[in-house]
Amino acid sequence: MSRLSAGWVALAVVSIAIGAQAQTAAPRPPQKFEALARDILSELIAINSTHARGTTVAAKAVAARALAAGFPPADVAVLAPNDHPEAGNVVVRLRGRTSDRPVLYICHLDVVEARREDWTFDPFRLTEQEGWLYGRGTIDMKGQDAAVLASLIRLKQEGVAPAHDIIAAFTADEEAGGDANGVAWLVKEHRDLVNAALVVNPDGGEAALKQGRKLYIAVQTSEKMFLTFSLETTDKGGHSSRPTADNPIYRLASGLDRLAKLRFPVHLTETTRLYFERRAGIERGQSQSDMRAILRVPPEPGAVERLSSVVETNIQLRTTCTTTMIDGGHAENALPQRARATVQCRVIPGESVDSVAAAIRAAVADPKIVVSVLTPARPAPDSPPAPAILTMVEGVTHSMWPGVAVLPEMSPGASDSIYTRAAGLPSYGIDGMFDDLDDARAHGRDERIGATAFAEELEFTYRLMRAMSEAR
Repeated sequence: MSRLSAGWVALAVVSIAIGAQAQTAAPRPPQKFEALARDILSELIAINSTHARGTTVAAKAVAARALAAGFPPADVAVLAPNDHPEAGNVVVRLRGRTSDRPVLYICHLDVVEARREDWTFDPFRLTEQEGWLYGRGTIDMKGQDAAVLASLIRLKQEGVAPAHDIIAAFTADEEAGGDANGVAWLVKEHRDLVNAALVVNPDGGEAALKQGRKLYIAVQTSEKMFLTFSLETTDKGGHSSRPTADNPIYRLASGLDRLAKLRFPVHLTETTRLYFERRAGIERGQSQSDMRAILRVPPEPGAVERLSSVVETNIQLRTTCTTTMIDGGHAENALPQRARATVQCRVIPGESVDSVAAAIRAAVADPKIVVSVLTPARPAPDSPPAPAILTMVEGVTHSMWPGVAVLPEMSPGASDSIYTRAAGLPSYGIDGMFDDLDDARAHGRDERIGATAFAEELEFTYRLMRAMSEAR
């Protein structure tokens, strides 16, 4: 075991000894900044910034807050593409002491749709109940937006002059699939406003809580590629009174049943190897043994089987594909002429689209089911799990939660970091807003975050921003 690994095991032992109750007693920001952040969050939640409504109103609200806090107009830019005026973005810059390349925070303002009839509370009104803050975007990611903006304002009002500029871009269209993605557009059309030595993306980070225990802060250094396939089969059809064995719905259903059993091989990257090495240090019993056993060459088969049965760890081990939509037939009294399924894959960086398609065709095992790419992959390079970055995050984390581990992570989902990484900007997902791994509500009904977790996120974001402001 390396000296670094041994150190993390020791820290994990301390964490277990402290216990969940002590872990929650973390520093909070001064009351006036906590109140400011709560006001910002309430204002942002009340702005319906779904794709249909756009983000321009929210971007202007952020700009107004920054200007009121003393940022000069030259350092607050509200921008939108000419053909998408509703897709507003705002870039706020805190000037530093030198001309060194800045640190850039990317924070999206848009949220997924939420219908009032589906929720216990109004999704577009911040509601506090029994220690929880409810509202669309509280965890994804208006809570983080509020923390970043409040931290910038706090630095400004405290008179902090960072070594280099700190930029925060609050952007459009992260959730909607990229019609007018703000980060991609800013990198392409306004590179001078967002050019940076380093990018921090709170949306890509993870602060993991389980059964009341703070487990780890994950630093996202890479993410799986988003790739979607169409599986389609056809037949001549006919009258429903004369059924045949070539019914496309049955054929497709049989193929999907075989596809459901497809398990891609284990593929550990530099990031996921470090993830399991460090995660093992905070686990116990069989899980700890299994995480260490899969790092062997070859990995121990029993450990692979057990970890593959848990969604949380399976998605770190391999590429995954799953059926998300199905459609077939055209009339209740006619044999179907067509059946189609949508299969979405999350692909380990470094694996090819062709290899994934080949695996799907082999699993379906029916040449009459045509497999084609529906949504192409958008590859982006990994950001290295750099020791300097991990050490910095460890320092901030342990100043608030002694014993909580920091580990690099590959995100199974997509984030705006794909655009900054593709532009050559090293990007790291870092976030300190602890969320329960077993009750994640992002994109779901009654999205919420703990009121204490939000307050701690404010202080974590501020401390990280201070550390980043002095980093070379």
